[in-house]
Parts: sequence; C-alpha cells; structure tokens
Amino acid sequence: MSFNSKKQLVQFLAEDIGKGDITSALLEKKKISVKIISREKAIIAGAVYAKEIFKLKGCKAKIMIKDGSKIRPNQTIMTVTGDADKILTCERTALNIITRMSGIATQTNELVKKIPNKTKLYATRKTAPGLRYFDKEAVEIGGGKKHRLRLDEMIMIKDNHIAVENSIVSLIKKAKKRYKKFEVEVENTKDAVLAANEGASIIMLDNFTPSQIKKTIVILKNKKLRDKVLLEASGGINSKNISAYGKTGVDIISIGSVTNSVKGIDVSLEI
Repeated sequence: MSFNSKKQLVQFLAEDIGKGDITSALLEKKKISVKIISREKAIIAGAVYAKEIFKLKGCKAKIMIKDGSKIRPNQTIMTVTGDADKILTCERTALNIITRMSGIATQTNELVKKIPNKTKLYATRKTAPGLRYFDKEAVEIGGGKKHRLRLDEMIMIKDNHIAVENSIVSLIKKAKKRYKKFEVEVENTKDAVLAANEGASIIMLDNFTPSQIKKTIVILKNKKLRDKVLLEASGGINSKNISAYGKTGVDIISIGSVTNSVKGIDVSLEI
C-alpha cells in the first residue's frame, strides 16, 4: 500500500464524517464485533483498504477472504471488533471500497476469461476522479493490467495530439528523441503501417472491427513489421464481442467500461 493511497483513505473517511458522526455519537460506549458479508458471487477486492479504514479509528479487523479470491453469497469477508460508534462511523466508507473494487475485479475477471492467455486486458484512464489508484488496483486483482496510471508514465500519441501537430510523423520523431517506448493511436491500416515503419512501440487500433484488425495484421506481417510492435485494440469492445477481438491476434485489448461503468458487488455489515 503506497503512502498516497493511505492518504486518500484518510480523505475518504473525512469526507463521509464531516464535522462528526452525530448519529453514532448517541450510542453508549460499547465494544462490539461485526462481520462484513458478501451477498452475491464475486471476486473480492479492496479488503486490505477496508481494513485500513477501520484501523484509522482504532478498530481491529481480520480479513477472512483475501483479495483476488472467489466468494459466494453469505460468506464472511472480514470481521471487525472495536467501539460501536467507531465501527459504524467507518462502515459506509469501508463497504463502498469493497463494493466498487470487487465490482471492477469481478467484471474484469469475466472479460479476461473470454480472451486467449497471450492477449492482455488493460484498463484505461476512464476512472472516477480520485479513485484511479483503487480502480486500477481492482483491475489487476481481477486479472487485467493497469496500462498508464498517469500521463507522466508513457507517451501516447492520440488523435487530438495529431490534429494539433497536423503530422503523425513529426510527433513520432519527437517522441523517439526522448523515449524508447511510446504508443500511437491510429484510425486506419495505412497509419498503422506508417507508425510501425517510424518505430512506434505500441500501436492502438482505434475503433477497428475484428476483420479490419486481421487485415492490418496480415499487411504488417507481409511488410515484416508485425514482430516489431505490440498491437492494441480499443473502442467499442464489450462482453459480447471481446472474444472476437481476442481471436484477431492483438496483444492488448483495452476497455474503459470496467472502470467507468461499474456495477458494485452487494456486501453488508452485520453486528
């Protein structure tokens, strides 16, 4: 767990508490034990962060099912002991983390199972502001990859960059002078070949159909360029068509829906 993630957890809890939990303040001082329980089948994620939330208020939490494990309905994910008011103050923030992260991990895992092992599923930067670290972590727990966490991690030349520069070749040459690895987004086979010829490390085939990808790969192979680049399929890919994209021979499939269209997993806290 990074320093920044711990700092964010403090902020998450402070956001929910405000000036104080005035409802839990009505309770008599009492030690209690509670369980966090799953209500549906899922891949658990976020338990380590939920535990940290309870620790911030002096509660003791024990993880019963580790992140990355499969859970069934009514299984105990975590037990917590401590002052009743402190546990209830932390309840919603802790559950929100497990709910969202488990939803992302579960959705990711379902998609990963639909593509070949050699093809990697990557998350995009389409995350909730302030939650990117946790969203990307959940993707990895579910069997996917993080891709870029921030803009400073790798050059990715996209359509709007090209529109401003008015030259894909110019941007590639500038990128090559500064970095060995960089990615270029293209919208047609011609530009894919151009980017490969110019030395791009990764080429994103944006909104290509599976058949267009296959044709592009054949052309790159004929020009002896296929082995020099990684190919990424992106745009319009979902649970219904991901298998078709996985069969094209691309190295990477990137999907924004795993983090920007999250269906949370139902979990609850019981005393």
